[in-house]
Amino acid sequence: MDLLTRIKGPRDLDRLSLGELDQLAEEIRTFLVDAVSKTGGHLGPNLGVVELTIALHRVFESPKDKVLWDTGHQAYVHKLLTGRQDFSRLKMKGGLSGYPSRAESDHDIIENSHASGVLGWADGMAKANEVLKKDDHVVAVIGDGALTGGMAWEALNNIAAAKDRPLVIVVNDNERSYAPTIGGLANHLATLRTTDGYERFLARGKDFLERTPVVGRPLYDTLHGAKKGLKDFIAPQGMFEDLGLKYVGPIDGHDIEALESALQRAKRFGGPVIVHCLTEKGRGYTPALEDEADRFHAVGKIHPDTGLPISTSGLDWTSVFGEEMVKLGQEREDIVAITAAMLQPVGLGKFEESFPDRIYDVGIAEQHGAVSAAGLATGGLHPVFAVYATFLNRAFDQVLMDVALHKCGVTFVLDRAGITGTDGASHNGMWDMSILQCVPGLRIAAPRDADQVRAQLREAVAVDDAPTVVRFSKGAVGPAVQAVGKAGGMDILRETKAARPDVLIVSVGALAPMCLDIADLLDAQGISSTVVDPRWVKPVDEALAPLAERHRVVVTVEDNSRAGGVGSAVSQALRDAGVDVPLRDFGIPPVFLDHASRGEVMTEIGLTAPDIARQVTGLVAKLDGRFESRAVEPARD
Repeated sequence: MDLLTRIKGPRDLDRLSLGELDQLAEEIRTFLVDAVSKTGGHLGPNLGVVELTIALHRVFESPKDKVLWDTGHQAYVHKLLTGRQDFSRLKMKGGLSGYPSRAESDHDIIENSHASGVLGWADGMAKANEVLKKDDHVVAVIGDGALTGGMAWEALNNIAAAKDRPLVIVVNDNERSYAPTIGGLANHLATLRTTDGYERFLARGKDFLERTPVVGRPLYDTLHGAKKGLKDFIAPQGMFEDLGLKYVGPIDGHDIEALESALQRAKRFGGPVIVHCLTEKGRGYTPALEDEADRFHAVGKIHPDTGLPISTSGLDWTSVFGEEMVKLGQEREDIVAITAAMLQPVGLGKFEESFPDRIYDVGIAEQHGAVSAAGLATGGLHPVFAVYATFLNRAFDQVLMDVALHKCGVTFVLDRAGITGTDGASHNGMWDMSILQCVPGLRIAAPRDADQVRAQLREAVAVDDAPTVVRFSKGAVGPAVQAVGKAGGMDILRETKAARPDVLIVSVGALAPMCLDIADLLDAQGISSTVVDPRWVKPVDEALAPLAERHRVVVTVEDNSRAGGVGSAVSQALRDAGVDVPLRDFGIPPVFLDHASRGEVMTEIGLTAPDIARQVTGLVAKLDGRFESRAVEPARD
């Protein structure tokens, strides 16, 4: 690591020879494998952009020049070259974020790590430079997978409108997002990757004609002027140029000299330029290259030599869903599945193996996925769209106006709901139950355990006249939490023999074990409680209001934002029913949460059994004090 330890900032790269730069690239790969294997993180994408990142920082002068990353999971090398080489607590509380972070460095610009947005950022920043007459360069690095998102093409349409506004777009083309990139754009890029006939033809023709006396140079100029047609015939890269974007490439993304030459040309051009770089995800690390699923896109703690996990957790929520989907597919021919470029992460891999003709990967295009689902439902099928909870935010309008308005039977399965922790603010699934509350007819299920995932998924796909949502957490699923009774469609998880119990605890989803712990802590203080799991949190079960009326206090506990969440819906339902019982809602405050483990985040925001029990005890004590003071109040004349 002799060279890497000497890099304190990008300008330290300027002193290195080409041979030393190649050595540095190998040192960086060794560092990444060693560091990320200890903490977990996005390994494959970063192994693929080592030379590209070195070249970017040699050609451009960050932070004066703005280098923007889409998505930020490919920015580990960028962190190393900008003075951040302590990866010992990567993605942990107090350590480096797994994405760019403004709090860490002036070299980091975009913290939102939802794909396909970087070109919009770049367009706006380039316009700002133009208005303010600044000579900064704006460089947007976007993966080929992110180019499947509609936002990227909306931005390209705007970027191409200004032929003399400098902006460099670097397409990091590794044929993959998580898994291999699919779709028409992917096929187009594949053609560009595999076609070098045009460049060889033009180079040989130029050499021959320039040696030909008198007519040679004029003839070459004529042919060169006709190169657009030749390009379309030999290498159909004209798509980008038809948009008005200068195209450079394809470039070997692991040849630093070639990369620097291409980037220098783009920098000098004075208008929008696409530099198309071919890279290899997982480069230099055999276990990653042999992983056909996603080339070690994201890993937990692994053995650096073998790439095998250090430890395995128990059954996880995603796998439970994936297995049940296969069973449903066997039982019902109308069940189809949709993924937005995340087949394996959302658990649909086995469904694809069993029913390859009944699954659709729409690319990083959640909006299109939702509308397409509406079309599938209208055509007589029942689509199940599996997506991370945080990414459904992007398709709200389509859920509202296409799926719900048309009463389409579409099931949205939201993985990674609630606090996910280590991926930081943009990946917590803490908004879905708030933003979906206002969608007419939509129903939301929050399973508390694996048995309920199976049961409620089946209940969801049985609905054919409205959208349904099934949300569950990230990671291992705990043991089953058995119901001891029923109230309407709700499960009672704990009952008390008190004539009028003190507290009704409304438990949402995976927080059921915590709510039972809260009840135990309250019981130790002499406070009686009932714990109920609504199962379906939207609409609020009609049986909840009369149940709440038999208690002195209602408490809701959810892993969603308190703003507009389940607590708010329950409060409104009680008011509408004329039930005047004090209610206290516990959930996630409306703030962006820093990266840390799920447990650390929940402790920090006070979403733990001891914290909640303490506050509920205080609330009940106040009620007792109020009643006692009234009892001893002297009568007035």
